[in-house]
Amino acid sequence: MLDTGFSISLVDPRLAELLQLKRSGKTTISGIAGEEQADVFEGAIFDFGGASYAPRRIASLPSDKKRRRRRMEGILGAGFFRRFVVELDPKAKTIQLHDPKTYEYSGPGECIPINLRNTTPVVEASINIPGRPAVKGRFEIDTGCDGGLCLGHDFVESNKLLDEGGQVTDGGRVGVGGDVETKVGSVPQVQLGRLTVDKPEANYFLKGSPVERHLAGHIGMEILRQFRIVLDYSRQRMILEPYSK
Repeated sequence: MLDTGFSISLVDPRLAELLQLKRSGKTTISGIAGEEQADVFEGAIFDFGGASYAPRRIASLPSDKKRRRRRMEGILGAGFFRRFVVELDPKAKTIQLHDPKTYEYSGPGECIPINLRNTTPVVEASINIPGRPAVKGRFEIDTGCDGGLCLGHDFVESNKLLDEGGQVTDGGRVGVGGDVETKVGSVPQVQLGRLTVDKPEANYFLKGSPVERHLAGHIGMEILRQFRIVLDYSRQRMILEPYSK
């Protein structure tokens, strides 16, 4: 999985054993429901058709396997996105990897500044609700989330987002640290730069938050897959390119 929400890349414990990676300690990984301890290894080299990525260290989190319905060998996190400029085309189901030193973008996409706080990208976005001022916030970009918005409890309460009269159902999210209860509904519109996405799904956290308390929440792939995506950490920007209608 390509996951901008992970600060460190992960591999399945069986793969770490098979590759005879050198164990070098432990680290703490924070997630939507708490923290977990993970083993840390050295010596892994990833090859993508000749484009290589050799992280200084990777982690192995046994409990993560239980949360994945499809078999995957691991997660490529922040270090991967720092190594390359990553172009994602969700419709074509392809990625392109570029050298940050030589990459140039010349397309029609919307360039959105990102702040790489604690290795995960943060953007400013708005929730547009008819009849009231836009609700602005700072959101993590999380390509590992298959939902639209996951909103922290404090942000939901302070902006009275559950008081808008929209239909919600009981739900939940599963991640590092366990699972959490949410209310699931939608928001009328999310705006990133000049781009908008109508009625994306929203998970309203009943307690806590999927991100640090000073952030509103995170934006997942239900919203991002509406566009071709360029993640360019070297220039602290994300470019969203709408598909032709």
